Amino acid sequence: MKHTLTVAFAVLALTGCGGGPRHQPSEKYYLVCSNPKIPYWQEAGAGLAKAATELNVQAELIGPDVYDAKSELAEFKRIMGNKPAGILISPGDSTVLRPEIDAAVAAGVPVITIDSDAPQSQRLFFIGTNNYQAGQMGGGLLAKLLNGKGNVVFYSIANQKNIEERLNGYRAALASSPGIKIAQVIDMKGDARVAFDMTTELIDKNTPVDAFVSLESLSGSEIAEVLERKKVEGKIIIAMDTAASTLGWIEKGKIAATLMQKPYTMGYYGLKTLAGIVLEKQAAAGKPNASDPKAPYPVFMDTGTMLVDKSNLAEVKH
Repeated sequence: MKHTLTVAFAVLALTGCGGGPRHQPSEKYYLVCSNPKIPYWQEAGAGLAKAATELNVQAELIGPDVYDAKSELAEFKRIMGNKPAGILISPGDSTVLRPEIDAAVAAGVPVITIDSDAPQSQRLFFIGTNNYQAGQMGGGLLAKLLNGKGNVVFYSIANQKNIEERLNGYRAALASSPGIKIAQVIDMKGDARVAFDMTTELIDKNTPVDAFVSLESLSGSEIAEVLERKKVEGKIIIAMDTAASTLGWIEKGKIAATLMQKPYTMGYYGLKTLAGIVLEKQAAAGKPNASDPKAPYPVFMDTGTMLVDKSNLAEVKH
């Protein structure tokens, strides 16, 4: 409890509560991600906007409309030309984004990763889901639903750190169920149409698949749509995130469950913390937090994860 209270008081101090310096309306912050128009990022954007209003600063959700790390890098470089006060970023590929993140921090622009991390970069710290733990949570449910036996197809996005961690979590959870085989890991490239077409191909070819697992937010509802159209029953689908379409398929009984993250919290808390660091002028680059015994920041702030199925669907729908 002492640790929790200490963190809470530190955040209050960072956000400038009480006396002392105040934010300026001219301060501009950015949240950079891939595909910002999807429901997941719109939810994060709502949290970002709420925090910006409370702080009386400017904030903008930006990024390419496709999952392309080079396009995301171009957006990052573009906003650096606008002299931002600070940047939140979800790196589609941490290897591609790392040099620019490091350059920004070296130039005095604080950078915090959210949703997906770039742990080898000079980013200050990561705010988001414990993705490995989320994968373990999903894997435990999957093993139970399959009764320890079956073929599973995963839907992924290549080179995205958070998704790799989720898959590793699933693998760890399934290690104690040797009867469950990972038949295929599909790179759906962040494109819902790819997920739809690949699922259709699996069904049309009568591929032996007992369960479909979405490691990202788009493919779950696409898988359910294909199975519904093809009148395929008896398959298990575990999705990711809580888009309205995903929740609708849970209600219909086609998706067994989804893993809920908290993108609103990532956007809201991310900006509050980032702006507080700017206000207190604490964002000096130096020894990584993980190896610094007197680091001013944590390495990771977990925004939480939970399983959503029919039993608690009403609590989540809004």
